Amino acid sequence: MPETTPVTSAFAPELPALTVQAERLIELGVHEIAGLPADRLRSFAKTVEVPADPSGTLLAVHPEAAPASALAPLLSREGKPGFVVTDMLDVDEFAPLDSVTLPEGPLYLVTGIDRGDHMADWSPDEALPALTEESRTPLVLTEGLHWVLQQPGALERNHCFMTIGSRLRKANGTLDSRTPAIWISNGTGRDGRERRNAPKVGWCWAGNRHTWLGFASATGRLSG
Repeated sequence: MPETTPVTSAFAPELPALTVQAERLIELGVHEIAGLPADRLRSFAKTVEVPADPSGTLLAVHPEAAPASALAPLLSREGKPGFVVTDMLDVDEFAPLDSVTLPEGPLYLVTGIDRGDHMADWSPDEALPALTEESRTPLVLTEGLHWVLQQPGALERNHCFMTIGSRLRKANGTLDSRTPAIWISNGTGRDGRERRNAPKVGWCWAGNRHTWLGFASATGRLSG
């Protein structure tokens, strides 16, 4: 397993207040995607019990209500919308690992978010047990998308992240080898030049390492 040498980055996960996050989701129409009244988001953000240090706390909508395919196009960078790679059309079939439990309600909090820069050049197979040993839980893909919606600076060139809490389980019960990630397109190949610098939902093999991908994780999740 690689050494956890920190990656130099000016990024700090200072998320907006929950009430501000709620308004952002309403502005983007996420409440309509989820079939929720706007006031439901506002009320949740105002009344939910917030951790002692709220700076890294994210307001998330359950993936069953707001799937990745609907959230990805809402991302934006340099005026270009986010997209899902063409060979991941089954993106919404990626579900939380058995070890990752999401609150049942449509709205919940994700606490203590970290991009996992110190795990750059690790493989997903190496990172998952290390996160578990640190008592951290890997983000699922929709949580990563919510994070970038609220804090676009979470995506930086050479400092993007994987969301290995989401995996696709095959019919025979084994896991598909693809692991989802969010990064910035170079506009090459099937992405198309017009998508250069756009936010991108893609995947990497579970056994491969990438120097520019950390492993996003959290301390936990709280229901409303």
